[in-house]
Order: sequence, then structure tokens, then C-alpha cells
Amino acid sequence: MTEQHTTTTTDARPSLRGDARRNLEKLRKAAVEVFSERGLGAPLEEVAHRAGVSTGTLYNRFGSREALIDAVVQELATTKFDAVVELALAAPDPWERFAVYVEQLCELQAQGPDMNDIIARKYPQASALSALCEETLEVAGRFIEDAQRNGALRSDFTTDDLALIFLTNASVVGATADVAPDAWRRNLGFILDGLHSGGTRV
Repeated sequence: MTEQHTTTTTDARPSLRGDARRNLEKLRKAAVEVFSERGLGAPLEEVAHRAGVSTGTLYNRFGSREALIDAVVQELATTKFDAVVELALAAPDPWERFAVYVEQLCELQAQGPDMNDIIARKYPQASALSALCEETLEVAGRFIEDAQRNGALRSDFTTDDLALIFLTNASVVGATADVAPDAWRRNLGFILDGLHSGGTRV
């Protein structure tokens, strides 16, 4: 009896671990899909439903919305952020590099609710999301310093001010997406005009 019980238990463990791994991957995939469509605040019940598991299983694997966000934020955003940096670096001068970087991130906010939430740092308790945002601002800081050294960007502008631009843009995008999806461009143009030592972008 004891030997039979031990054999059965040992055989069952890999199957349980395999089920857990499959559930984890299904939840990650579903989260990427649902967050992309509806933003980081999408109902977690929808994520669980799309993954074909219970909401209890989702919370058992991740514990919180923030933990689920952290599990997929790199997949949602890293490649897109890298592409923005590459495009900005191709610009011909420091001001254009700064402006292209800001414009492209604002455009990402307009392209999808997930990126709008990520760039606006909607869930600051999500540690991986916060770390990614900090990395983004560090890159922005280099563009800012170069543009200020060049004399094109006002000297008192900081990465904190840039974070406010993204927060403002998040609100504009959210309020106008259905009626005027390009309204953010005009608003950002006015902001950049105010930061530039000369010229207009509107």
C-alpha cells in the first residue's frame, strides 16, 4: 500500500508542474492580448477567461494585477521602446532627436491603450513597469542634455517635466480617441514650440 502510494505521488508531480507551466503561459499570452486591446486596467476575469482558466488560478499564479503586468510588460513595450530610440538617434541634430523621441512615445500612447497606460505609468506599484519607465527617462535625459547643450531646448527642462508631458498626453489621447484621434499631435506641437528656442512644429 505504501509503495503503491509513493509511486503514484511521484508520477503525478511532473504532470502537476506541467499543468502549472501551461496555465502560466496561457495566462501570459492572454494578458498580452487583453491588455493590448483594453489597457492595463482590463478586467482580470477577461484575462482568465481568454486563457481558459479560473480567476482563482490567475490570482494563485500571479497574486495581483501589478504582478501580472510585470510579467508581460517587457513583451508589450521593450521592442517598441527600442524602435523609438533607434528612430530618434537617426535624427540629424540634438533638438530633432529630442523632439522625435517625445513625439514617437506620444504616438505609441495613441496607438494602443496598453502603451498609453505604460508610458503614463498608470500602475506605479508594478515594479518591472516602473523600472522600464525609469530606463526610458534615463534615455530621455541624454536627449534632453544634448538639446540643452546645443542651445535648442530651454535649460530648466527636466525628465520630471517630460513625465508630465506623457501624463498630459495620456489624458488627451483618452479623451479624444473616438472623436479626434490626432488631436494629441496639435497639443504636443504647442508644447514643443514652447520648449524650443525657435521655430514651430504645429
